[in-house]
Amino acid sequence: MFPELTDRQHRIVALAEELSSRFADRADRYDREGGFPFANLADLRDSGYLRLVVPQRYGGEGADLFEMTLAQERLARGCGATAMAVDMTIHLIGRLAETPSWTEPMVAMICRAVVEEGALINSAATEADLGSPSRGGAPATRAVPSEGGWRISGRKLFVSMAPALRWFLVSATLPPDAETPQGSIGSFLVEAGSPGIRLEDSWSDSLSLRSSASYDLALDDVFVPAERLVERTPIGAPPRPGAPTQMAWFALTLSAVYLGIGQAACDTVCAYARERTPTALGRPIATLPNIQHRIGVMQTALSAARSVLHQTARAWVARPAERSAMTAQIAMAKYLCTNAACDATDQALRIAGGFALTRALPLERYFRDARAGLTHPPNDDAALELIGKHALGM
Repeated sequence: MFPELTDRQHRIVALAEELSSRFADRADRYDREGGFPFANLADLRDSGYLRLVVPQRYGGEGADLFEMTLAQERLARGCGATAMAVDMTIHLIGRLAETPSWTEPMVAMICRAVVEEGALINSAATEADLGSPSRGGAPATRAVPSEGGWRISGRKLFVSMAPALRWFLVSATLPPDAETPQGSIGSFLVEAGSPGIRLEDSWSDSLSLRSSASYDLALDDVFVPAERLVERTPIGAPPRPGAPTQMAWFALTLSAVYLGIGQAACDTVCAYARERTPTALGRPIATLPNIQHRIGVMQTALSAARSVLHQTARAWVARPAERSAMTAQIAMAKYLCTNAACDATDQALRIAGGFALTRALPLERYFRDARAGLTHPPNDDAALELIGKHALGM
């Protein structure tokens, strides 16, 4: 399907496809249970998938952004919840590999633990009152100075993979000091199991991605050593130089996940249409022009979104000097991929009719899971505004 890929890229895709096949066999059970798919995580560790994105100097393979979009789309066709959850580690490591904003010892510690132990990390940034961190604002979570470090108290939402994480990257507001009279926002590397940490399952009966374990994280006077304050930004300061890198790795790898969910829905309903032969019709419904039309609309949108996604990720890798000007293109890829996935899963339900509403087919799960893509930044309104400004030369 991708004749233009290198041998290395074909190998990465093949690994993702093999894992995807295993995950697909378990996806319905995990979705029903709403727990975390520990068997999938074990496969990711044992297969070397988690090592792909880690820089070679730490024992990984140094996969670039384009290679990880290829892998993540294929992985999501088997289990969207697992692919979305592991993406939280992937995009963070990818961002640090390209734009190191932490001290070398902290980056090395995280990367080597991923390679040697299959350790996982995720940001804990979203709060109920704050909304999406991408919209700005200071978190209600507070960090206060303590001897040898900081003490953090607050509550975070949507912390995917929570039961399996080694570290939580927690954002918190720091008090004003001489250098930051308005206060600052810090990112703290908080180790799982630290005294004062509590996980609460607020997710397993959610609409989408039920087995991603996107729990709440409560922190009650959690001590964090001083060196674990890995990033600090004054309140009101302009975006960090690495902000475009963070946006690219987050938006494009997650776009690939939701594109994979949409493609899985299209593939599944095509197989269904070839087999479904109502007695009144006497032949498969795949022979009907209206079914062919609907599937044509689905595949066209998915293929167009994939083309933009691949073009954008390839350009990011090939032209690093132009990355700061690629935000509109990144937003376009995210908008197209997530909306193509939502539209495809909706069309799949219409084609399969009543059977699509039951667990006999995975189409209702794809439909639910695809909706989560609309919630990741940039949201549709922000993406379209950014694209419009770029077209207007503003």
